[in-house]
Amino acid sequence: MSISSALGVGANALDQYQIDQGRGVKGDELGKDQFLTLLVTQLNNQDPLAPQENGEFIAQLAQFSTVEGIETLNTSMEALLSGYQSSQALQASALVGRKVIVPSDKAMVDTTQGIKGQLALPQPSNNVYVNVMADDGSLVTRINLGNKAEGMHDFVWDGTDDSGNIMPPGRYTFEAMAVQDGGNKQLATLLPANVDSVSLGNGTGGQMMLNVAGLGSISLSNVYSISQ
Repeated sequence: MSISSALGVGANALDQYQIDQGRGVKGDELGKDQFLTLLVTQLNNQDPLAPQENGEFIAQLAQFSTVEGIETLNTSMEALLSGYQSSQALQASALVGRKVIVPSDKAMVDTTQGIKGQLALPQPSNNVYVNVMADDGSLVTRINLGNKAEGMHDFVWDGTDDSGNIMPPGRYTFEAMAVQDGGNKQLATLLPANVDSVSLGNGTGGQMMLNVAGLGSISLSNVYSISQ
């Protein structure tokens, strides 16, 4: 008597079992304990005059080994994932109250201290500049960097307008531009942001999310660097 006949289902039924990860077997799912019970029952009730062939028996043992291996792998992966999430949570929580560098064109600025950012120049330009704009879109000042080679370049805003007046603290936009091929091309910028809090597991794919001042939530994976 085969296991499939003991179950009263087709020969392919043994390929349809699923492991329910410690919550027991549901419905018609077959776990390793049920599999072993049926295998022993089969051996106890087989016809002595027509015993099961070695090949079939070995195949059934291989199926049982596969079930056992899947359960062990699931347990190991769960432990690994739990350890990774704990490590990531510890890393993210250590950033609260610190300043990170993120890809953005906006930043909260304490204008009494100014701000330092970076721009990415994909090819040389003889005229690179950064427009500093208030939150309402009005131009505050322009930072002229002049001739620059390809690569990353720093820029600094001292928090004042064109007339030297200190602007109020708040959120400002930094529009980095370069004259290339006869036209103006906007450049990517990296700006500092203060981390206010951390959301655990709320991001895409369960990623840690940093809640940063003036920008909202960003993924931990988007942090370019941590400033001193």
